[in-house]
Amino acid sequence: MITGVRVKSLVKHPDDRGFFMEVLRRDDGLLELFGQASLSKTYPGVIKAFHYHQEQDDIWFFPSGNAQVVLYDLREDSPTRARTDVYYMGEDNQVLLLIPKGVAHGYQVLGNKAATIMYFTTKPYNRENPDEYRIPWDDPEIGFDWETKNR
Repeated sequence: MITGVRVKSLVKHPDDRGFFMEVLRRDDGLLELFGQASLSKTYPGVIKAFHYHQEQDDIWFFPSGNAQVVLYDLREDSPTRARTDVYYMGEDNQVLLLIPKGVAHGYQVLGNKAATIMYFTTKPYNRENPDEYRIPWDDPEIGFDWETKNR
C-alpha cells in the first residue's frame, strides 16, 4: 500500500425501512482538516485520470456504481515513490479511501451503470488558484493499463 493511504470499511445498519450508514466522522482521524464535500456522477466506461494536489488530501467514496481507482505515488521523499495501487470501490465494496497530497489519482467506471463519487477534501476549491495538477490518463511514466482482462 502506498505510504499514507488509508482505507476505512463502512458498515450498513439495515432494517425494514432501508439502511443507515455513517460515511465520515471527525473522530475517524482521516482528515486533519475539513475543507469541502463534493458529489459527481460519471458514466460507464469513462476514465477520469489523473490529477494530484500539492496542498490537500482527498477522501473518496462511491455510494453507487463501481469504479477501479488507481493511485500513483509522485512524492519524492516517499518510501513508496513510483508505486501504483489499485482499489475496487463502489456499491460492491463500500469503503472510504484517503488519498494524501502528492499521490496522483484517477478512476474508471466499471459495469454498465453510472457511478457516483462523493469526495471530501482538507481545503475548499479555489477557482482563482486551483490546487489541481493534471496528468494524462495514459501517461507513460505511470504506465497503467486500463483495459479489463478476461481471466
